[in-house]
Amino acid sequence: MIDLYTFTTPNGRKPAILLEELEMPYTIHSVNIGKGEQFDPDFLAISPNNKIPAIVDRDNDLAVFESGAILIYLAEKGGKLLPTETGDRIRTIEWLMFQMASVGPMFGQLGHFRNAAPEPVPYAIDRYEKEALRLLGVMESQLAKTPYLAGDYSIADIATFPWVAAAKTSYMGLTLDEFPQVQRWIEALKARPAVQVGMDVLKPNFSSQFGTVAELVA
Repeated sequence: MIDLYTFTTPNGRKPAILLEELEMPYTIHSVNIGKGEQFDPDFLAISPNNKIPAIVDRDNDLAVFESGAILIYLAEKGGKLLPTETGDRIRTIEWLMFQMASVGPMFGQLGHFRNAAPEPVPYAIDRYEKEALRLLGVMESQLAKTPYLAGDYSIADIATFPWVAAAKTSYMGLTLDEFPQVQRWIEALKARPAVQVGMDVLKPNFSSQFGTVAELVA
């Protein structure tokens, strides 16, 4: 059994999607970052960086933090979505690291400066918008050659999708008109039942065969 500590953010949705793809039983524990719950000492014991998501694998009494590490761990545990052949495996990890090092941080900074900065910072918005568009261009070139980021559907796609799916929202304010392959890829992932369920994690309409939400303790 996996205990998933998460919230309704792009990073927080990644492991939920993968757990659904793996059909692996899990219990969801809400960590409301808007209320500062990530700084609770009990959560710090699981996630030393005070960031969601984190998991505890009760089968192995093992806690894992950082979303990329969680995806690798769960894929290996479930025996799916991370190839074992050396070349395919490193391609998948490359594109996973592309999300971790570039897509997540750059898209996240764009969203922050568009929506959360105490005052407008045009330079920052312009900088991060240009970088987000550049990264979409990198994806466009790759997806023109392969159906998914690393060839076959994998944890690299699962990691990247929640961020790119938010590109056209008012939070990010990007357009995908110049990226038809990215749009094709988005639609392919949106059609997957596991992705649909994982993206709804902790929403009122969340419904899963494999995941249950832990009751809040007063």
